[in-house]
This record gives sequence, C-alpha cells and structure tokens, in this order.
Amino acid sequence: MGAAGHNRMRRQATTGNTLVGDLRGLGVPAGQCLLVHASMSSIGWVAGGAPTVAAALRHALGSAGTVVVPTGTPDNSDTSRIHLARVMGMTTEQVALYRASMPPFDPMTTPSTGAGRIAEIVRASPGAVRSAHPQTSFAAAGPMALWLMEDHALNCHLGEASPLGRLYEANAWILLLGVGYEACTALHLAEYRYCPNPPWRTYRCVITRGSQPQWCEFEDVVLDDGDLVDLGMDLDRTGVVKNGRVGSADCRLIRMRDAVDFATRWLSQHRSV
Repeated sequence: MGAAGHNRMRRQATTGNTLVGDLRGLGVPAGQCLLVHASMSSIGWVAGGAPTVAAALRHALGSAGTVVVPTGTPDNSDTSRIHLARVMGMTTEQVALYRASMPPFDPMTTPSTGAGRIAEIVRASPGAVRSAHPQTSFAAAGPMALWLMEDHALNCHLGEASPLGRLYEANAWILLLGVGYEACTALHLAEYRYCPNPPWRTYRCVITRGSQPQWCEFEDVVLDDGDLVDLGMDLDRTGVVKNGRVGSADCRLIRMRDAVDFATRWLSQHRSV
C-alpha cells in the first residue's frame, strides 16, 4: 500500500478510542496529574475534533486523574511581546486608545491566547477550575483541580506560588503532544530556582477591581524561552523522557520533577545572572 493509502487509513482510524490507546501506549499514568501542552494540527484529523482529544486525555487518566492546561492571556498586558507587536506603528494617541479599550481579564470568560483548541475545550468544560492570574493562568479538570488552581499569586507568573509549584509538589507528569520544549511552561519554574536572585522586571496588566477595569503593576522574574530548545535537547539525552506518537503527533512524556530539576541545574550552568 502506498503512502496515500496509509494516510487514509490513519485518518479513518484516529478516533477517541485510538487516541486513548496511543496515550496509554506512551505511558500516560492513570490517576495522576498531567500538564498537557498540545497542538491539534500536529495530531492530524480526529473524528470530533478537539473535544475528542480532551475526552481521550480524561479517559486515559481515569476518574482519579486531573488534566491541566495552560490558558494564558499574554495580550492582557502592555508589556508583553504580543501587545508590543500589535501596537507597532501606531501613534501615541492610537496606542492610548487601544490600551484604554483592552478588556480586563475575567477567569470565567476570557479565552486563552495561543494555547490551542484543546486547552480551550478543557478550560470551558463543566467543572473545570481556572487559576486567577491575568497573564499566565492555567485550567484543570479532575479531583485535584481546585487545589492546583487556587492561590495563584499576581507576582508569580510561573513560580512556586503558581499552579506549577503545586504540580511539582503533586509529582505530576508533563505531556508535550505535538509541541516542542519552547512550549513547556513547567521549565519556567526552574527560572525561579536556578539562582538565589534571578533577574526581575516590571509587568502591567488590566484586571477588574470592584466593577471597574484597573491597570495594575507588579514585579516578577524575567521569563525567557530563548534557550529552552537547547535545554530540551540535553534533557532528551538523559533517558527520563518517554517518546511516542498520539495520532500523528510526535510526543514526549516526562515526570515534572525530572524536567524541572534538570532545568534548574542546566540554567545554573548556562545562564549568567
């Protein structure tokens, strides 16, 4: 059979049951917390689309498992790269008008930016819980969801007082489903750990206080994904990463503590403060 025939068979076979089998074959552990970064386009054609993938993740984890996804909104800021790109070329007056029109973050209704269709399905699913950070929120569904998502501090994007800190404590797993290490938010936890005083910067975002939009400013660690691909290449060589396919997507499954501990050591050796 030619390549076209194999592709047709694969498209026809990518059902929810197939995905559950792929996830279990990769080693996704039932009953655990799983932080998922996923690309729907990498998985290929799936009957039922993103809701089928989200359901397959929940099925593979079982009723005792909790799925977690990033649901960040970096555009809810005037200090983010995505905002600066949008206002590039505007006049000072146009920038001021654009900034004044930005809606405040609402954890119940604000859609994520750039997290993908699967993350949005999890965020909007019945019973899901979302952390309250206006720029780097996460959402979770499952019995550990509330504990993982509560008390996400404003001045802690991706550190100890974020869901990542609690996922590390819970000995969670990370699934990179068709995406690379540059998308792996858990590695940023190491940026809070690799030295006693990591570099800080000012962030601004718009939230609701009372019933009115209000801009707030806070200090937090500088987040830099520029070397995460190189870090990931070295992590792949350690033998702690499980590789496989889910649908048509190349995947990695990693214990979060292994990834973060390695990243902390790696950053201490490769970054200057």
